[in-house]
This record gives sequence, C-alpha cells and structure tokens, in this order.
Amino acid sequence: MSIPRRTVLLAVGSSVAIAGCLGDDESDEDPSDDGIEDSTDDGTQTDDSDGSGDEDSESENENETDNEGGSGATVRVRSHPDLGDILVGPEGLTLYNFDQDTQDEMASTCYEGCAEAWPPLTVEGEPTTGDGVSATLTTFERDDGETQVATDGWPLYYFASDEEPGDVNGQGVNDVWWVLAPDGTPVRPDDDGDSDGDTSNGTDDTDDSDGDDSEDDDNGVGY
Repeated sequence: MSIPRRTVLLAVGSSVAIAGCLGDDESDEDPSDDGIEDSTDDGTQTDDSDGSGDEDSESENENETDNEGGSGATVRVRSHPDLGDILVGPEGLTLYNFDQDTQDEMASTCYEGCAEAWPPLTVEGEPTTGDGVSATLTTFERDDGETQVATDGWPLYYFASDEEPGDVNGQGVNDVWWVLAPDGTPVRPDDDGDSDGDTSNGTDDTDDSDGDDSEDDDNGVGY
C-alpha cells in the first residue's frame, strides 16, 4: 500500500518541530549553567584572598606590639666591656648617680645648668624594671614638678654627652658622677678593683693645687 504524500509531509514537519524545541532548551540551559559556575568561582576566590590577608596582617601587628612592649622597661641592664653590667634607661642610654645628692633623701640637687648637662630620668606613672635589675625603683617629685626615678635611694640622671647606647662619657666626671650596678650601687674606681685608680684619686693633692676653685664654680657637676 502506498502512504499518502500528505501523511509523510505531516510526519516530517512534526519531527522537525520537536527537534527545534529540544535545541532551544539546551541552548537556554548552557548559558545559565556557565553563569552560575563563573559567579561562584569568582565569589569564592575573592573571599579567600580577603580573609587570609586580614589574618596575616593582624598577626604581624600583634607580634610588633608584643616586641615593643617587652623592651619598654624604665630601667634595664646593659653589659659594658669595661664596667660590666650597668643600669640604662628605656632607650638604652647610661644612667648615673650624683654624689652631691644624699642617698635616700628623695630629693635632687641638680637643676638649671646642671640639669641641662645631666637630664634627670623622669616618668609619668610608675617606673618598671627589666630583666636583671635587682634594685628597687622609687620616685619623688622634683622642684619643677616632674617625677624623677631613683634606685637604691639615688636619683638617676643621663649625661648629655652620651649619644648612643653603650656610651659612658659621664663615668667619673669630677669624681662625683658614676654609673650604677644592677643593684643600684654606684660603680666607683675602687669598686672596679682598679688600685691605680685609687692612687690617682690622690687627686686631692692635684685638686688642692689646681682646681678647687674651678670645681667650686660648677659645684662638681662637670658641665
């Protein structure tokens, strides 16, 4: 039997229409799938990079703060090749006592020109000690209103001619300025075990002949 031509044409037409619908569905799905994958990948990468960067920067900042806080003691110990362990201030500069002060009196005799050459160690609040400091720190109010630090009863000073940590240019100036040991005691020549220094401190004769007048002029402060 022969199939009518009309029937054949109708069958072919319907199959083409079905294929066309399927093709439209696939093309609609692919772009939507690609769009979802791209946006998800981009979002994930952005979140990871932001999060890790913040954590790293926060941990670095915490470490820097800890390191700075650990070295901020008011009085610390520094080793000197000739004088041994001595007391230094928070920036590492050498500290001195002044023999014209009276131990445990909690008062300073160094003001005006003296204080310019020998700046006092002052604080706001309570002073703190670093590792190796066995001396007890105390404070008192100066005549100018600032709070000066004392150790073992001796008011503490810097020397203006010391420019860097390790400088001890003030040691022995006019035989009245001395660096201090970790327990707060002044390090004088006899404490160094320097017998020649003791003999030379028969500079009493030299002072009598030469320099009593000059020392009286500056009260022995050495500026």
